Amino acid sequence: MALASSSFSFASHFAPYAVSLIILHLVLMSNSSAMKHNGYVGHYVHHRHCAASNASTPRLYRAYLPLQAWKRVIYSDPYNFTTNWSGLSVCDYTGVYCTPALDDNETTVVAGIDLNFADLAGFLPDELGLLADLMILYLSSNRFCGILPMAFSNLTLVYELNLSNNRFVSPFPAVILSLPSIYHLDLRLNEFEGLVPPALFRNGMDAIFLNNNWFKNTISASLAGNSASVLVFANNKFGGFLPPGIADFADTLEELLLTNTSLSGCLPQEVGFLYKLRELDTSSNNIAGPISYSLAGLAHLEILNFGHNMMEGIVPAGVCTLPKLTNFTFSYNYFCEEDGICQNLTAKGISYDKRENCLPEKPLQRSQKECKAAIEHPGYCYEHLCHRTGTGSFGSAFPFAPAPALGPKPLPPSPSPSPSPSGIS
Repeated sequence: MALASSSFSFASHFAPYAVSLIILHLVLMSNSSAMKHNGYVGHYVHHRHCAASNASTPRLYRAYLPLQAWKRVIYSDPYNFTTNWSGLSVCDYTGVYCTPALDDNETTVVAGIDLNFADLAGFLPDELGLLADLMILYLSSNRFCGILPMAFSNLTLVYELNLSNNRFVSPFPAVILSLPSIYHLDLRLNEFEGLVPPALFRNGMDAIFLNNNWFKNTISASLAGNSASVLVFANNKFGGFLPPGIADFADTLEELLLTNTSLSGCLPQEVGFLYKLRELDTSSNNIAGPISYSLAGLAHLEILNFGHNMMEGIVPAGVCTLPKLTNFTFSYNYFCEEDGICQNLTAKGISYDKRENCLPEKPLQRSQKECKAAIEHPGYCYEHLCHRTGTGSFGSAFPFAPAPALGPKPLPPSPSPSPSPSGIS
């Protein structure tokens, strides 16, 4: 969903050519979807283009050269994707898409490449930097390895870059920061590592997927000026804590996924300022403290997951009565009370999981010994809990900056399977 919205928004930057951009994007999406649903990538039928399919123009010939260089360093092609990558008719190559050029409607250029799910093995040669008219590059679910060539800096029109589920390995590829048009970035499921540069959040991208890599430590000194609607950072080693600066995403952010990112500290009340949020997942971290009452203002929130943390206190009714909430997980924490309707989420039609807390007279809860230890040794942000009121404050100028040490707490148990949709009372 975010993918589609990002393309249509970006097209507005190129109003005179919006039709070409939208057609290109829809064709790519259609063929990618067909490949996945067929269950066999070899069934994919290449789209025949209305545009000229020969390399009689200099710009098509300029695309022919890098495509041939790329074919030479693809060492495994089990579904014969590149078998017809020969001859000058580059617009007829499988996975290659041509449209009129943005700067000349009478000139045909290679504007998109979609090799998703092709299971190709090889690397990306420097010659790909010659594809100066490229706007969309989809390489998900292959076996490409190595690093991104610096020649990618010539791909100034690329606005969707999907390199997910490959074997790329390096620090964050700095060349991406030199792409002035990039709007949708997907680097998940690779072996990227190290720090994420602050500039990533200041270039106007709509969707950023960094999950399932080895990124760590500070992400950015400032989130101001960003416009992302989707941030997926799950399954990395960021550490630190979520700061009040997350509120800088308030006007755009719809999905925030921070699962298993080694976060600690407490959840700031500014999360409740993200009024467009539809999904919030901070599960499988070491987050402590209460659920902020400010979350009651998230009128569009559908999915909320705090599972497998060290949170405490009251589950507020304002969250349980959110008008669009359909799934609420707060299992494997230390909550000691459910406010109002939170005691009967089934009546609201909400799927839930509240196991392994300290809720009186509820089944499948922690032992009295565990719950007593949690009360006697609260976390750093121990405010507004079952036997204390007040408003805590914390934070840093650094998103995911190093967090203060928490007080002694029992370690949460290992994750267990998700519950059935009906939840457990």
